[in-house]
Amino acid sequence: MKKTMFYDLHQKHGGKIVDFAGYKMPVQYSSIIAEHKAVRTSVGVFDVSHMGEVFIEGENALDFIQHISINDASVLYPGRVQYSAMCYEDGGIVDDLLVYKITDARYLLVVNASNLEKDVAWMRQNNSHGVQISDLSDSYSLLAVQGPDSRKVIEKVFGEEVDLEYYHFKMSAYHGTEVILSRTGYTGELGYELYFQGDQAMAEKFWNSLFRAGEEFGILPCGLGSRDSLRLEMGYCLYGNDIDHTTNPLDAGLAWITKLKKPSFIGRDAIMDIKANRSKRKLTPLLCEEKAFPRHGYEVVLNGRNIGYITSGTVSPVLEKGIALAYIDSEYAKEGNELNFLVRGKEVPVKVVKLPFIQK
Repeated sequence: MKKTMFYDLHQKHGGKIVDFAGYKMPVQYSSIIAEHKAVRTSVGVFDVSHMGEVFIEGENALDFIQHISINDASVLYPGRVQYSAMCYEDGGIVDDLLVYKITDARYLLVVNASNLEKDVAWMRQNNSHGVQISDLSDSYSLLAVQGPDSRKVIEKVFGEEVDLEYYHFKMSAYHGTEVILSRTGYTGELGYELYFQGDQAMAEKFWNSLFRAGEEFGILPCGLGSRDSLRLEMGYCLYGNDIDHTTNPLDAGLAWITKLKKPSFIGRDAIMDIKANRSKRKLTPLLCEEKAFPRHGYEVVLNGRNIGYITSGTVSPVLEKGIALAYIDSEYAKEGNELNFLVRGKEVPVKVVKLPFIQK
């Protein structure tokens, strides 16, 4: 198992370490609920250095990205970020990812840690455009600073005004080290991502600067547990739970990033067929008025008949109610429909609602 540059700090701060995507990562420090609420009300910091950073370079970089991804990267300009996905020929999802346009001939693709090896192999397998594909994941650290007070913390650390629009980035520097400073986020709050290279001493210096700057705001280190509950409150997909090679973007509610008017991309024909024949199932948000815990894999039923299964579920720390995403038969996915999920043979009522679960 790998360790990030911040592993010693995680232990110092009492992080509960688990094995995740080939890394030893903190799942929580104080408590998942405390960390979740810190991000919703003030600011928290996540070590997400396990994510993959793959650089695409060459005069045909855009054509290559257009070929392997379902969104339209031609609308990007230097400093712009795009959420996208890659699909197999049958429309199944290889991975979801972020596309950063650095220059016309250089892009950064940020992919899920658990898929990195598979993703890079798939990119190279489909590289008919002669681009250079460089996996620099092991040399990059990545911190996510999230919450309403995140901008104040970032500005104190960098000593400059940070006025980034959503899904934009800029090149900055911290004590002579180049930093890709972006504003995307996976929590639904104002937030920033800091990509940088450097040794452990430099990484720890950066971490400590953030926590000194955030002390007045009650900044907390946050683990994978609160990262998951935060994203689920917003209805954001998690690869391996809500999307994978057996799911397609239309069923998963990702039609908005699936640009079928592009001339061609891998999986386009299959997705066109799915659209023409109408999806048989749909990733659907469910709200439970009881404080019951819907979990991955639980059956969704109606009148005693199975109509789907839960992909992600938790008790929302904000709502204090059960929330879940579930693939269910499309005919039952209408907002307001009342269904049930099974917990040890007991039916628990849920209602189909709109995303996000909490309004921001």
